[in-house]
Amino acid sequence: MTELGTELGTELGIGIGWRPEIAEAVEALPGVDWVEVVAENVCVGHLPDSLTRLRARGVTVVPHGVSLGLGGADRPDAGRLAELAAKATALGAPLVTEHIAFVRAGGPLTATPALEAGHLLPVPRTRDALDVLCENVRIAQDALPVPLALENIAALIAWPGEELTEGQFLAELVERTGVRLLIDVANLHTNHVNRGEDPAKALSELPVESIAYVHVAGGLARDGVWHDTHAHPVPAPVLDILADLASRISPPGVLLERDDNFPPPEELASELRSIRHTLAEASGTVPGAGGGKAARAGAGREGVADDARATARDTAAGSPTAATGGSGHRPAAAPSDAGARAALRPDAPAAGAGSPTPATGGAGHRPAAAPSDAGARAALRPDAPAAAGRPDAARPLLIGAGARVSGGPMPRPPAAPAAPAPEPPAAAVVVPAVAPAPEPPTADVVVPAVAPAPEPPTDPATAHAHGTARRTVAPEAARPTEAPGAEGPTPTEPEGVDRARARVALAQVALLSALVAGTPAPEGFDTRRLGVQSRALVAKRAGVVAKVAPELPEILGDGYRPAFLAYAKSRPMSGGYRRDALDFAEHLLVAGRPEDPGARRRLTHWWQDRAGARPPGRATRIARAARAALVRR
Repeated sequence: MTELGTELGTELGIGIGWRPEIAEAVEALPGVDWVEVVAENVCVGHLPDSLTRLRARGVTVVPHGVSLGLGGADRPDAGRLAELAAKATALGAPLVTEHIAFVRAGGPLTATPALEAGHLLPVPRTRDALDVLCENVRIAQDALPVPLALENIAALIAWPGEELTEGQFLAELVERTGVRLLIDVANLHTNHVNRGEDPAKALSELPVESIAYVHVAGGLARDGVWHDTHAHPVPAPVLDILADLASRISPPGVLLERDDNFPPPEELASELRSIRHTLAEASGTVPGAGGGKAARAGAGREGVADDARATARDTAAGSPTAATGGSGHRPAAAPSDAGARAALRPDAPAAGAGSPTPATGGAGHRPAAAPSDAGARAALRPDAPAAAGRPDAARPLLIGAGARVSGGPMPRPPAAPAAPAPEPPAAAVVVPAVAPAPEPPTADVVVPAVAPAPEPPTDPATAHAHGTARRTVAPEAARPTEAPGAEGPTPTEPEGVDRARARVALAQVALLSALVAGTPAPEGFDTRRLGVQSRALVAKRAGVVAKVAPELPEILGDGYRPAFLAYAKSRPMSGGYRRDALDFAEHLLVAGRPEDPGARRRLTHWWQDRAGARPPGRATRIARAARAALVRR
């Protein structure tokens, strides 16, 4: 059992993402040790019967959040944190997980309308963003009853002027907060194809001993980029990265994710077998394990081999980088201890008297006497203070600072002071002006097969969708030192983090505004990639709204998708996907659509039922159904 598995009390083993559409299949699959559920899709007190049965059988359930936005400029929402904590307790979970991402931007920090992505967007790998993320993580850790693990995300776009690699960013995050990591190897593959980042290099820089568990998922190549769809078979390059990771450390758990286009149960079982075979081969417990990529690609792939090969062909055809760099290329003897990784970082100081000689042959060559504890890793960073000024310099890495000692959290090592970042030049941030309008009272839209729940995945709040005019924030309002919240330190944060929040807020709202509101692209971004991301966000909105409000596609028929895409291009989301569904229906009715009187009447009743102060009573529903039946005769 690994060190982390010992701390959690058990190894998680092999698991699968629980979704309502495959609930019965998940219960029947052999060898499923644990499941992960999207936290926003369950409600305390109304747990789905399937999850209750799994828990009764001793299957571990881990809630996986998608809406906190810990990488955003704002502090985590206390209400969302309380809900996540309550769900962890209700599920008896040993830990909870979230993402290193931002999902909303704007608001008081920038004096601009609040915007929402409806999606996980990448955080810039800068010192400012890292300072903000670390403070947000500490706030979340203090509010949660169990340890927190954070997931690396997939990205279509890259921020200009990044200061750290992904591995360095994650390693310092762990060092400063003690948070655990959820490593998604499919996301490492996505970033390899889309951003040219080497998965082996990222793994060599990670503190792998802090990994809580691993995600594996599929995707496809389209528009010249790799889309992490979670709706396709796991391709061979993703299994290669899993094998690389498993050769460095035995992960406490590995989980297969599938969110759409669900295959028959036998195909899910085949993918789980393939994951088990990959892990066994990497650990050398399978006969003929030295077969490498060819053996992994051919073994345990019953039922999905053809799809995997087709996906690999799509990747090669759709992306010029897919076939180069080899995400499955594993270094000969990658270092497994944190100290060796620190010495191999690009920013590590040159060797001197008494220090190990840096390797020149890449991640596969380990220095002779590399330090293995977090304090030594910190001392190797160029920006680290002298050892005499660091009381934590010799303190070992705290794996999972949320672990309890006598009822309280373990102490976390203090963050190393960061040099103040230079103030960016004042720039106008163009955002859509949103006219304030009274919002009708809302009621939950029932999601099929899911008990009444709060907002579905990625539901950040945004400005009201009816305003279409734009306004430009004056340069004076855009200056980080003059933005609200930047005049001075808050009672709970140092001045440096407070100012970093203002700078990160301006950068994130400018990007999100370009993606969801059609404002000009911020300087330095790839405008073609921004266009791909923007179209993907609109398509995702249409798909999720169709799930949370299935009556809309039923009422509108084939006209639903084109009507929604036209609506979404000029109207950012407002208050989450259920609010988006109501706003879309209102938009159609105001425009006198749909043209068919019967469909318009049904849409009107649907909107009234959900926008009213409370749903109509049983008598009202029966009367409406009777009238509708008479009209159809």
